[in-house]
This record gives sequence, C-alpha cells and structure tokens, in this order.
Amino acid sequence: MSASPSAPGPRLGLRERKKIKTRLAIQEHALRLIREQGYENTTVEQIAEAAEISPSTFFRYFPAKDAVVLTDDYDPLLVDAFRAQPPGVSVVHALRLAYREVFQDLTPAEAQTFFQRAELILQVPELRASFLDSLAEGVAVITEVITERSGRAGDDPEVRAVAGAVMGVAITEFLHWARHPDTDFAAAIDRAMEIIEPAFPW
Repeated sequence: MSASPSAPGPRLGLRERKKIKTRLAIQEHALRLIREQGYENTTVEQIAEAAEISPSTFFRYFPAKDAVVLTDDYDPLLVDAFRAQPPGVSVVHALRLAYREVFQDLTPAEAQTFFQRAELILQVPELRASFLDSLAEGVAVITEVITERSGRAGDDPEVRAVAGAVMGVAITEFLHWARHPDTDFAAAIDRAMEIIEPAFPW
C-alpha cells in the first residue's frame, strides 16, 4: 500500500518515485480485478494487462501473485520513525510513537487500500497462509531495531517478549479492523500499545 504523504523520510529521487508509482498502480489494478472476479480467478497476466505492463515487469515488482496483496511500504517507514525517536524514550513507547506517526494520517484512499488488503487476507486461505509465513520477518525486523536501540542481545528473553507483544498487537488490531472497518485503526493500535507499555519500562 502507499505510504502516508506526511510520513517522515528523505526526499526520493525521480527514479524511485516512478518505481513506487508503478508498483502502486499494479496493486490498484490487482485489487480491483480481485474484487470483481475473485482471487483464484485473477491471473498475473490479467493484472499485467490491466496495468499496461508485461508479466515479466510484474515479477520485477512482486515475486508472486500473493505478494501484490501482502506487500506494502509500512515496515521501512516504521523503522525510520522508530529510529527517529529521542534516545530517552523507552523501547515500547518509541514503537508506539512510530506506529502513531505512520498510521494516524492515512488518506481515505490509503485507508481503503489497507482495508481491502486486510479483508482479502481474511477471506482467501492462500493469502492467510502467506501472511502467517511473513510474520517471522516482521518479528525479525522488530527484534533488530529493539536490539539496536537497547543494546541488548537479540536472544534476550525481554527483547523476544517485546517483539512478540508488539507483533501480536499489530496483528490483532489489523485483523480486528478487517472485520470492523469503522474502527479507528491508529487509535486502536495506540491504545493496545499503551496497555503493554508499563510491562517494558526500559
């Protein structure tokens, strides 16, 4: 999904902006086709034709069909926002602030894309399985930035506990929002992070 225009980060060059624009266009066409004819009945060739690209170009942006639903730009934004937090802030509070920065100013179009992706992940068994497979990568990313900030080892039990708790919060609120689209996702995840924050004051 597209990144929030208000999210922090360096100004991208023209080449990188064009790549992002193409990737988002491919994803937009894919989601439209999947809504119209179902995930199983939508092929990479159909998505490529709708986006006016070749199938080989599709695979330069997405390694497989399921990735067009699962892929977004939020992990690097969250990492950047986390690293930008003041050094005196606790690890969980810094993560909480990072999630707030990235998700609180989604445009209606971004929120709609986010919801469509979440809905598909719930509905399509293949996507649910791929989503579960991707969770290990998410835990690894969170673990890496926690160790970087705290100076603790990645196999420290408290580091693992924080990474698991934060990932659990993110998944739980993501799936809840997919079933209850009227929920304020940013506010819900912030509240959940607030609940776990006192358990990890370092």
